[in-house]
Amino acid sequence: MNFQQVIDQASSLFREAQFISKIDTDVDYELAMQLMDTLVDDYENQKPLIDVLSRSIEEWENRAEGFADFNRQVETIDSDVALLRTLMDQFGLTANDLKDEIGSKSLVSMILNGSRNLTTRHIRALSERFHVNPALFLR
Repeated sequence: MNFQQVIDQASSLFREAQFISKIDTDVDYELAMQLMDTLVDDYENQKPLIDVLSRSIEEWENRAEGFADFNRQVETIDSDVALLRTLMDQFGLTANDLKDEIGSKSLVSMILNGSRNLTTRHIRALSERFHVNPALFLR
């Protein structure tokens, strides 16, 4: 392997598109997102570049002021509620659709807003319905 050739090609790439490895501005972020949209169309062949770019995007989203409020909100959401919301979104469900697993619409709403917790029975029933490991609700 010709390491000098690898170094030269990598240097050229990062001079052209520095945001692939480190995003410093909103413009860099927009370019990174546009590139990601293009790369995912050929995911299998572009996976190594997607991995590097996704780390760069994640680091920016974790430290950029524009994401600060969102990040604070995410930190306050219990993982079991986040998982439940995600499953509901993915399956297009409302609180009323979970009456067999959780109970009344109002109980589901209380769990989603954090005023009540999922019980072991709820977790077992949700795990069976969605075919997921119950431990996912317990993180």
